[in-house]
Amino acid sequence: MTLDKLPVGKSAVISAVGGEGALRCRLLDMGLIPGTKITVVKLAPLGDPIGLSLRGYELSIRKDDAGKITLED
Repeated sequence: MTLDKLPVGKSAVISAVGGEGALRCRLLDMGLIPGTKITVVKLAPLGDPIGLSLRGYELSIRKDDAGKITLED
């Protein structure tokens, strides 16, 4: 499953971060690295962006970017 499919209030662990070049580096720099537990805390009214909680802080990312993050089953 990818992060964009995780329901609000649910948690999962990141297994892989896709994308290429600058996008992948930006996601990794924001702390979205394999092994990190992540929780979806809110969605914008139209579902984009997605509000996340990880490593003690909150982060918002675009739904398209969230689709590049694979979660463990």
